[in-house]
Amino acid sequence: MGIAHTALRTRVAPAATRYARRVRAWRPRSRGGLVTAVTAASAVVAMGATLLGLSAADNAVANYDASSWLWSTVKGEVARVNGVTARIDTRLDVRGSAQHAVQVTQTDRLLLLRDRSTGLVSALDLATLRATATTPTSAGLGVTVALHGESAFIVDTVQGLVRQLDPRTLQGVGEPVRFPPGITGGVFDGRGRLWVGVPTEGTVAALTAGDPARAGAGPATVRTVPVADAQHDLAVAALDDGAAVLDRTDGTLTSLRGERTAKARLDLAGPGLLPGRVVGDQIPVTVPDQRQVVVVGVGGGTRTLTVPGTGALAQPAVAWAGRFYCADGAGGVRVLDGAGGAAETIRLPAGSGPLELEVRENRLFINAPASAAAHVVDDRHAVRPVDKYADGVLGGDPPPDPPPPPKPRIGPPGAPPGVLATAGRAQARISWRGAAENGSPIVRYVVVGAGRQLTVGARQRQVVVPGLTNGETYRFSVHAVNGRGAGPATRSNPVVPTADVPAAPTAVTARARPDGTVQVSWPRADGLGRRILRYQVTAATDGASSVVGTSRSTSLAVRDLEYGRAYAFTVVAVNDRGAGSVPSPVSESVTPFTRPGPPAGLQVVTAADKAGTVRVSWQAAADNGRPVRSYAVVANGRRTAAPQPGTVDIGGFGTGQAVTVKVSAVNDAGEGAAATARARTVPRPSVTALKSTAGYSTLAVPLRAADAARCEISLNGGRRTRFDCKGDTVRELTPDTVYRYVVYAVNAAGEAADKGEARTKRLDGRVACDDRNGPDRGYCNRGIGVYSGARQQGSEGVGTARAGQTYRAFCRRRGSDGDQSDGAVLDATKYNRNKRSDMWVQITFEDKQRYIPFIWLNLTNGDKINDLPNC
Repeated sequence: MGIAHTALRTRVAPAATRYARRVRAWRPRSRGGLVTAVTAASAVVAMGATLLGLSAADNAVANYDASSWLWSTVKGEVARVNGVTARIDTRLDVRGSAQHAVQVTQTDRLLLLRDRSTGLVSALDLATLRATATTPTSAGLGVTVALHGESAFIVDTVQGLVRQLDPRTLQGVGEPVRFPPGITGGVFDGRGRLWVGVPTEGTVAALTAGDPARAGAGPATVRTVPVADAQHDLAVAALDDGAAVLDRTDGTLTSLRGERTAKARLDLAGPGLLPGRVVGDQIPVTVPDQRQVVVVGVGGGTRTLTVPGTGALAQPAVAWAGRFYCADGAGGVRVLDGAGGAAETIRLPAGSGPLELEVRENRLFINAPASAAAHVVDDRHAVRPVDKYADGVLGGDPPPDPPPPPKPRIGPPGAPPGVLATAGRAQARISWRGAAENGSPIVRYVVVGAGRQLTVGARQRQVVVPGLTNGETYRFSVHAVNGRGAGPATRSNPVVPTADVPAAPTAVTARARPDGTVQVSWPRADGLGRRILRYQVTAATDGASSVVGTSRSTSLAVRDLEYGRAYAFTVVAVNDRGAGSVPSPVSESVTPFTRPGPPAGLQVVTAADKAGTVRVSWQAAADNGRPVRSYAVVANGRRTAAPQPGTVDIGGFGTGQAVTVKVSAVNDAGEGAAATARARTVPRPSVTALKSTAGYSTLAVPLRAADAARCEISLNGGRRTRFDCKGDTVRELTPDTVYRYVVYAVNAAGEAADKGEARTKRLDGRVACDDRNGPDRGYCNRGIGVYSGARQQGSEGVGTARAGQTYRAFCRRRGSDGDQSDGAVLDATKYNRNKRSDMWVQITFEDKQRYIPFIWLNLTNGDKINDLPNC
């Protein structure tokens, strides 16, 4: 079993908040417009991943309320869905697991993934976003992983073996619990008990986890209940406080709630199924072939609900907030209310495959692992769709800010560790390591012993106590003090001052090495007749001094120093009587350094305005004690150098090609760890013109376009104009006219086109004039004048239309003055529907395009003049 801590990767979204520092604990991908992918420098044995979402520093509480991790088989990813917004905020790409079925088990702090194809189980600590361990199991079905709080179990149902693991290290805790082979279940109830059914014995057992801190402590069986005859088929569901066991052989349901046991004999028309976990008081027993759900209440009462539709149900129904959610084999979820009525159907895209339904964080999460589809259902039954792949598109939003981490408890400091007393001539040297601050900075240390009390600065951590008597035994204690008071004391070893002390080393040298350590060396000290056992090395820096290690040889590689800070060193020789010399002369000052850290804020995004190009930007890396000389940028194996952080375009790639970019900083120690991200170049666009709809003067063309920077349309070979890539409506067309159109999707990589044809609807107008109730009887018999232009000018008259005649209408036009004293407004209020207007309509009159006043022409579309285009 190996444990690998993977490197954290970051990614920044181009939103105003500039929040989304994307973390790749195995390999990240996240919401936020500019999406990249990263390959971790180290992976958890054969199962690495990339987290695109929240940075570790900003994500101390990584998995907060109302969120859940959902698996995507095609991509080999697990994505965290915010149940409030129904949006993805973090994605984890699990290398090597695409097309694999993976069990996801989670708490607010921990995530366990079991790849059923390989059997490999991996652990992720959500507080730090670090992959922590892997452990192998048998591949395939038959092994499940269970997680509750800080307890984890691997349940090998085939072998009948239940093993407790530390969920972070995946190391075994205590001895496993063994049952006869062929057990079932393995789910925690709400009280943290793991329930398994033992069909060969007809029993169900509850197990609790052992305390990993206690040596030898392991899981224990705390309750065993007979529920069926031996060798009956059992199905087990964990409840809020207990378990339900269905004897699938005789149709009896045994419910164990607390100390109460109840049995209900069910009239099942076929073998029943139980979900792994039931939330609430209603236990649904599903008979898939009959499309029935038998609901068992607390008192044992039952009611049978029938699920609409045909064919067998795909899996057990899940109870949630008074309703029952039934995964249908046809692709979707049928929802029944408490009385059995069909509340609604949650539809998923064709090909979504089997579904996963889990109640978590006061939400029901519906996941289709084989597709991008998922849904979140709240306790008021509001259903919100989730696109698990949405993070991989340009222009997405950054994830919401996580809740602030809990404030640390503030109190007195801890006890100083490593308190050591070394004898000298009539003195003793006392040293110790730093105590835990516990939320309040340490103010001082207090050394007590030899009848005195010495106060020492918080950064000193050693002191010489003079004026002691040689040959007398002394003991000292050290405690720390912070703003909340004094912490507990730690006692030193007994020490006996003596005149029999060695000579100090005569010289000390120090050399900073590129690995971040400082090699401190000195010549062998003169023991003055006694054997030198060890050397004690002290590091001094500005305002601080502390013992940093001991060595039995004449050198020591000092670690854990602050990069970029200067240190000098002294050495004390200690003989076989525990007596120490005075300190050696101080060494020269050295500054620890190592290779730079990974560049911050790496983004690799599609350069939408350039074919075959990605845009790379990053921020400065931590120099770790030496100035950064340059940055190495490697894109799909092609290496270039950049003198400083910034933004560069890297081109020359194929259309729609995936480009992995690694950026690392270089200083005197060498090339540091790389930040890695990934994006694709602009792919060639595609467009499909869907079925169009024509009006009298409009043509609506819906489109299905992908990867388009813009879309355009051309009518009847005319010029191309901008068009919405989801589809749009062309206006100002002529009725009863054929339009051949071509739609285009365009981006920097090229364009795609599709075409179609439609005819606008014919719009007729009927001449209307009625003088029966007017003062001028016979007026309408003279007919209605038709003109060559849109004005009532006698010289432009071309004929007379009669009431009742119908003409094809083509377009409209505002009339000019003509012979009217009222300007261009004509009035037929006495003769035709009170119409008064300055509009004219172009019609076909004697096979030519002519004009008639709108006041005399009633259009067959309800007389809506705006359905005609302008002439």
